[in-house]
Amino acid sequence: MKLVVAVVQDQDSNRLSNALTKAKFRATKLASTGGFLRSGNTTFLIGTDDALVASALELIRDNCRAREQMVAPVSPMGGNADSYIPYPVEVEVGGATVFVLPIEQFHHF
Repeated sequence: MKLVVAVVQDQDSNRLSNALTKAKFRATKLASTGGFLRSGNTTFLIGTDDALVASALELIRDNCRAREQMVAPVSPMGGNADSYIPYPVEVEVGGATVFVLPIEQFHHF
């Protein structure tokens, strides 16, 4: 048994949720916020058998795409203002950060 924890950008969350449901994966969705861009994310918790982890990872890979986005950097608080860039910059966002964890026990009541 494995726990797949996938942190995805909010723009990809509905598409991934639909794909997981269609493939009969059970998932719990949690609202989360990224630390770097401070933007909305969705964290999926997916419990699955070891044999189905590759299928879950494929669904995540197919439905969560990286994209370029213009963001306004957060101003430094007490940091060095010399290195602060006051105009928007283009960064890559999206995709998915995925952790696969072993589960010792699973109970469903």
